[in-house]
Amino acid sequence: MGWFYEKIFRRAFFQLDPETAHELSVHGLALLGAVPPLCRALEYFHRLPAAQARPVEAFGLKFPNAVGLAAGYDKNALAWPAAAALGFGHVEVGTVTRLEQPGNPKPRLFRYPRQQAVINRMGFNNRGAEKIAAYLARKPGPGRRRIPIGINLGKSKAAPLDQAVADYLGSFALLADHADYIAINVSSPNTPDLRKLQEEDRLRELLAALSAANRDRAAQPGKTKKPLLLKIAPDLSFRQIDDVLGAIAEFGFDGIIATNTTLERPGSFVHVTQAGGLSGPPLRRHSTEIINYIARATNGRLPIIGVGGINDAASAGEKLDAGATLVQVYTGMIFHGPFFAIDVARALSDRQRIG
Repeated sequence: MGWFYEKIFRRAFFQLDPETAHELSVHGLALLGAVPPLCRALEYFHRLPAAQARPVEAFGLKFPNAVGLAAGYDKNALAWPAAAALGFGHVEVGTVTRLEQPGNPKPRLFRYPRQQAVINRMGFNNRGAEKIAAYLARKPGPGRRRIPIGINLGKSKAAPLDQAVADYLGSFALLADHADYIAINVSSPNTPDLRKLQEEDRLRELLAALSAANRDRAAQPGKTKKPLLLKIAPDLSFRQIDDVLGAIAEFGFDGIIATNTTLERPGSFVHVTQAGGLSGPPLRRHSTEIINYIARATNGRLPIIGVGGINDAASAGEKLDAGATLVQVYTGMIFHGPFFAIDVARALSDRQRIG
């Protein structure tokens, strides 16, 4: 169905400012999610036949297919109720911060149609953990949703680096009840000093505190530990990745998300001076290399969500072949439309069946 979007609707959307188009699509999906019968009908239409379905089990959760929606699209947890209707196997909402914040000054989102790429410097614009938790409390929770929902947590811009741990813990306490898994984002390039949390000492402190909070939570009646995942940057060296993997193993994190956007400007972007994180096909090869490195370094024991440059089934399959358990898309959906996920999931199913 992607051809229909590309021929008819994309031209209209691309006449709009990128962020305006983004907000319109989010609100459109929120409206769709408010009509459950229509969602169920679309979900039935997009469901893969039992003989073709390739469900995935990872970190104690079941996913109807391997294709998820990456964090950054549904920042305020408004659109996810419609995601299963579009064929997604999971959604990661956020990034959510402890404090409500407007994000960076506009303009902050830039499309590059020829390369099917995007540069963004959004800066974690969101309503804050308290408001998002209150909203999610009125929606079906874990175990009562069509697909798993992850919540991606980031550091509030107003929180100094030495208060980052407390900031993340505050968000975790508010949102853990509403998440199927929690992703810890220390890798966005658009919040000052955030990537310093990937340095070994700071990362160990953060992961130790979150792991302890997760154990304490599970000790409460009727509650269980939540799968914890760490989202890393593609701009780390392999030695730095080794340090990250050591901390993940030591503190019992359940998986890794590789990767976030990049500050590098490869290929045709070498002369692009626009600030922000680059996503889309220019990131494809390097993110796949990092996935493969992690898979080999952990002997395939650590579940990996592969992100970066997926714009068709081949690039998604490349991530799975490199060692990813699941994949996530976002930029690809901008250029190929809302049914991009089910198109990829169907193609991956055919690929696996033939293979």
